[in-house]
Amino acid sequence: MEDQREALRKIITTLAVKNEEIQSFIYSLKQMLLNVEANSAKVQEDLEAEFQSLFSLLEELKEGMLMKIKQDRASRAYELQNQLAACTRALESSEELLETANQTLQATDREDFPQAAKQIKDGVTMAPAFRLSLKAKVSDNMSHLMVDFAQERRMLQALTFLPVPSAPVIDLAESLVADNCVTLVWRMPDEDNKIDHYVLEYRRTNFEGPPRLKEDQPWMVIEGIQQTEYTLTGLKFDMKYMNFRVKACNKAVSGEFSEPVTLETPAFMFRLDASTSHQNLRVDDLSVEWDAMGGKVQDIKAREKDGKGRTASPVNSPARGTPSPKRMPSGRGGRDRFTAESYTVLGDTLIDGGEHYWEVRYEPDSKAFGLGVAYRSLGRFEQLGKTAASWCVYVNNWLQVSFTAKHANKAKVLDTPVPDCLGVHCDFHQGLLSFYNARTKQLLHTFKAKFTQPLLPAFTVWCGSFHVTAGLQVPSSVRCLQKRGSATSSSNTSLT
Repeated sequence: MEDQREALRKIITTLAVKNEEIQSFIYSLKQMLLNVEANSAKVQEDLEAEFQSLFSLLEELKEGMLMKIKQDRASRAYELQNQLAACTRALESSEELLETANQTLQATDREDFPQAAKQIKDGVTMAPAFRLSLKAKVSDNMSHLMVDFAQERRMLQALTFLPVPSAPVIDLAESLVADNCVTLVWRMPDEDNKIDHYVLEYRRTNFEGPPRLKEDQPWMVIEGIQQTEYTLTGLKFDMKYMNFRVKACNKAVSGEFSEPVTLETPAFMFRLDASTSHQNLRVDDLSVEWDAMGGKVQDIKAREKDGKGRTASPVNSPARGTPSPKRMPSGRGGRDRFTAESYTVLGDTLIDGGEHYWEVRYEPDSKAFGLGVAYRSLGRFEQLGKTAASWCVYVNNWLQVSFTAKHANKAKVLDTPVPDCLGVHCDFHQGLLSFYNARTKQLLHTFKAKFTQPLLPAFTVWCGSFHVTAGLQVPSSVRCLQKRGSATSSSNTSLT
């Protein structure tokens, strides 16, 4: 008996769920009926507006062409009327001369004859009839104003509803990733002169291959593209790849997206390792501010307690979804925090090969600021550029302004204005470390060394602040300068 009751309850539950589904579907169908009525009224209104626009255009063209015919007719009639009046006057004058000549010829007075004949001869010479052109100035042919709309009629007969555009095809061979810009090129599989614009969508990812259905990063949308290519500029490549897709749109509807593609966006992405920073440096992501109160240690502990602290751990870094093998382990990483007068902080990603580039913008009022690279073994009391384990350029605004390149406690004065934004280019295998004006790409100084250990980006600041821009590719202009500037580089490497 109880089993039957339980079975009946299940049936009731199933029926209730099914009834709810049917009710929901009925509501959906009713809503669709309302939408059909509203949408059909809308497209009908749009159709009538388009035809009215076409009728208005045809009427305007008709009026313009009729006006042209009327103007041409009036102009020709005016010319012919003037020529007709001139001919009439010439004929009247000629008839008068003819009558005078006949009368003179029949006259019997021989003494007056020579004088009369001379007058008639002079009159004939000056007569309008002999200066008059007997060719019509204009033609009566109006065929140049005739029309033939056979082709246009065929076009009008071919009018139909707008087709759904085909999906574009992205041309990977023509697309380019360089200088933190991406140029994407695509084409339509079939010619379609009804395309109004294109929509491009892109998103960052750390996964190679076809885009996944679920991604943490949202699609970014660019609308209203008129050409079959588009360049994204000023990008920050803080992830390894980017997904792209494109769709074509006409005035009425958009087509399907193209097959999505994935492009690699190689760049040097790192963060500042707060666990290495001097306690007077307040580190926030890629920004650093000198804090005379030295409250950084307590700040880190408080944020770590809340689960919000940023360390060098790949797990805590939002920059990449997959850990980098070059990123240093979390925590203090086996080294002590900088102290004493070494107001230093290191990056969290090792450089052990290849070419890398990053930029730093510092506060011009900073009393002292330096940037460069260092071995991980740089001592906690050691300052940048004062040992063989670090290379840097250093700006000193304390007492007197100086701009120097420093390594192994040797310094070289750089005779150039100090830019507010500096670029660093490190070619590990070539042993080159170059510093640039980040805005003009003017080469400021190049160190040439044999790096025996992996390097870390290194920074120092006193009574000031700075901000690091990572995720940058090596600019093309920097590559060109390095290739053709070996002589310049060698002359800049010595320190005195």
